[in-house]
Amino acid sequence: MDAAAGDGPDGGIPRAGADPAWITPGAYEVAPGVHRIPLPLPSDALRAVNVYAIEDEDGLALIDSGWALAVARDALETALAGLRHKLSDVTRFLITHLHRDHYTQAVTLRREFGSLVCLGIGERPSMELVTSGGGTRVSPHQRRLRACGAGVVADRMQAGSRRDDLPDSESPYELPDEWLVPGDITVASRVLKAIPTPGHTRGHLCFRDAAGGLLFAGDHVLPHITPSIGFEPAVAALPLRDYLDSLRLIRKLPDTLLLPAHGPAAPSAHARVDELLAHHAARLEASEQAVGAGATAYEVAGQMTWTRRQRRLDELDPFNQMLAVLETAAHLDLLVLQGRLRALVSDGVTGYVPR
Repeated sequence: MDAAAGDGPDGGIPRAGADPAWITPGAYEVAPGVHRIPLPLPSDALRAVNVYAIEDEDGLALIDSGWALAVARDALETALAGLRHKLSDVTRFLITHLHRDHYTQAVTLRREFGSLVCLGIGERPSMELVTSGGGTRVSPHQRRLRACGAGVVADRMQAGSRRDDLPDSESPYELPDEWLVPGDITVASRVLKAIPTPGHTRGHLCFRDAAGGLLFAGDHVLPHITPSIGFEPAVAALPLRDYLDSLRLIRKLPDTLLLPAHGPAAPSAHARVDELLAHHAARLEASEQAVGAGATAYEVAGQMTWTRRQRRLDELDPFNQMLAVLETAAHLDLLVLQGRLRALVSDGVTGYVPR
């Protein structure tokens, strides 16, 4: 898949029978009192994001909100009307993470209707950078690209017209009303447990309904693609380690219906977690094998293939080249932690050599 809205370019393991009909507008019941509402995104690759509407005592609670686009607002309003609700009936948003396709429409609707916006406490460093102007556009990632030996990609991102999915000064970013911590959240008779699942972002949350057998997985577990790792203003030191640990955490819990942010519902969260863990094990092995003497993340990424179409790095657009290089660096840094590689820094650029 071509990365969009913060999801990675390697594409992961394609699932047999992937159903493109999941993007069809509407409200689809996935459990009693729970409806999946796909909202459009401005991309030919990742074309929709799922918002989940849950009946609450005073109206509706929504898990994620969509991108602050007129077309997304119209689709949400139409879908809610089919459930005999209005936008003003949304009393609160429980947001899985800060990427704009999940967060920004909640901000615009809060301005109009006063809905509460709730976000995981782990997103606070990135959100404070964004709202203070310190984390705008892709400048943090341009610096990381140069440290990866990918100055040419950083230059393309800086000079050319490109799409980016980081928060920026033109997007409706504001701090949430409530910082969510791990624990239970009551939605009418339903109890959701907020589970920190860092990796895709530092503060990513999954919401698990143990009694109902549901996992609102955000971008942590996606049925058709792999999420990008650490694409945010305030990046964790080892985002891939965090992501794999978060996958294992979900795997240890009893299995549930998977309710992802992108793609249709799937009967087993565990089945997809197993595929994702196997996928990253294979990418770690391939990354290690691609390292020559002093190879940079940019050079290693150039030896790998990307997307389901097995494209070379130079076949990707600059945005996806950036994601590919940064994800390669995340794999190489984890290999260093595992003692399988050594990192050597020269003139601000990190190279990797076999142990």
